[in-house]
Amino acid sequence: MKFNTKTIHGGQIKEKGYGAVMPPIYQTSTYSQTKPGEHQGYEYSRTHNPTRTALENSLASIENGNFGLAFSSGLSAIDAILKLFEPGDEIISTNDLYGGSYRLFDKVFKKFGLKFIFSDLQNTEKIKDLISDRTKMIWVETPTNPMMNLIDINSISRLCKKNEILLAVDNTFATPYLQKPLDLGADIVMHSATKYLAGHSDVILGALIVKDDILAEQLYFLQNSSGAICGPMDSFLTLRGIKTLHVRMERHCFNAEKIIEFLSNHKKIDKLYWPGISTHPNYELAKTQMSGFGGMISFTTKNGDFKSVQEITSKLKVFTLAESLGGVESLANHPASMTHASIPKDLREKTGVVDSLIRLSVGIEDHEDLINDLNQAIN
Repeated sequence: MKFNTKTIHGGQIKEKGYGAVMPPIYQTSTYSQTKPGEHQGYEYSRTHNPTRTALENSLASIENGNFGLAFSSGLSAIDAILKLFEPGDEIISTNDLYGGSYRLFDKVFKKFGLKFIFSDLQNTEKIKDLISDRTKMIWVETPTNPMMNLIDINSISRLCKKNEILLAVDNTFATPYLQKPLDLGADIVMHSATKYLAGHSDVILGALIVKDDILAEQLYFLQNSSGAICGPMDSFLTLRGIKTLHVRMERHCFNAEKIIEFLSNHKKIDKLYWPGISTHPNYELAKTQMSGFGGMISFTTKNGDFKSVQEITSKLKVFTLAESLGGVESLANHPASMTHASIPKDLREKTGVVDSLIRLSVGIEDHEDLINDLNQAIN
């Protein structure tokens, strides 16, 4: 089954009761049993819910995995991964990453004895020096948020397997439409499904996908034990969003390319960050690791400072100034004061997240309206 078909039918079972085309919303907390311990596959909705099962099966299908797990948010999905480890274990992480991930690593799990090493993971050779006998996982974002750096998943996968450590990849920006980390050797794929998978800015949800049955069993145990599950309505909305993922991503990519053409020729634009630019340091990797370049763009202006950012973003009319990304509508974001404010200023500036940086989540509107909006705001 090819990807576009998987988004609609992958992992789905026809509803037996009334022949519903869409999996119903099973808005129930518990299920009747004929005898103690005898039920029809479901006993309590924290553990399993038919609507969530339909979503989890879909997630596994589109990522070419064997097991999918849905959580209440992307961060709760990451939280479950980190609970696989013990005090003293070390995790190597991308240094240019989402602020919420950094906060969870540095402010929450660090005090429970996990050690996090933040580094530029674009050079696989340098990672070898970071690995010790306590290293248990490498955490990768690619493309990174918000600098759009790419990391060679296949290369790091070989390094991880050689050292018997896990490789987890945040695939939120690329989505399985553009990039499939499990096929490249990753052990765990994470999504903030709030973003492109759900796609309509109306739900908060996280996802994990794995191939290994033992790892899946450990994560299912943590999902059930900690209880950070998504509800049936959120599961339904995300499953509905996945069914149009392929057509939305085509438009996101198309619009982003048009906006890059415009920004590349604008006299007031200084630096552009998008994997599809030939001058991007990871352009060749992007062409082989991804099937397209995505709808996320970051840029700075030549007279860049926080004041100019405020002026530009306050004048936008089609783009909305807001956190998050991946919805049908276009959003503008100021990482330094919004999504990445939890990262200390000196650390985020080392990775390029300066006060003059603007991040765009390019939606699926008419690209000419988006370009005109950016032009009037920048000018």
